Amino acid sequence: MAKYNYDISIEAPTEQEAETKMKALTVLASRLIAKELEKLAHIVKNDPVKLAFAKKALGV
Repeated sequence: MAKYNYDISIEAPTEQEAETKMKALTVLASRLIAKELEKLAHIVKNDPVKLAFAKKALGV
């Protein structure tokens, strides 16, 4: 699979948290297909009930 490079900005209170977010995003991008990521982003943005349920299931 081809690799593509992007410059992005991540909002976080500290550089360490921004780095943690970037590592997590990299894992998600490598393990999920585009359609799955798109659905996940839609739920996070527009469905607070499902998001709360997912957070509870994850223990966060």
